[in-house]
Amino acid sequence: MRGHSTLLSVLVERLMPETHTFHLPVGEVTVTLEDMTYILGLLINGDSVMGKTNSSHQFLVENYFACFGRLPGTDDHILGKINLAWVQRCRDIEPYDTQESIERYMRAHIFCVLGTVVFSNKLTNSLNSKFLPLL
Repeated sequence: MRGHSTLLSVLVERLMPETHTFHLPVGEVTVTLEDMTYILGLLINGDSVMGKTNSSHQFLVENYFACFGRLPGTDDHILGKINLAWVQRCRDIEPYDTQESIERYMRAHIFCVLGTVVFSNKLTNSLNSKFLPLL
């Protein structure tokens, strides 16, 4: 959000992490699901998205390969979480020459968005592999 650094600084100062609310002069404000639909352009109507949550090694290997076309190294995944830098590298080296490679690129990009925007934490360096089957 270029050009909005002052606004972001003020919001960060007024954020109460315990309650996930902002304390402003007009009162207490919280971000709702409806706000997120406007910000991210995501639809909230319809059935919920659910998938398997399996952390076995075989499950992870199959999903890594199915989503990204390659397997991560030992430093690229820890305790069922995938290093987002590895996913970004996978995305950036895709050749875009076939439909399959375009789909791998998009899965990697969506996974990065999930890890850095939708389900971000303070580090935003990894995301749980339970989201892989949803891609």
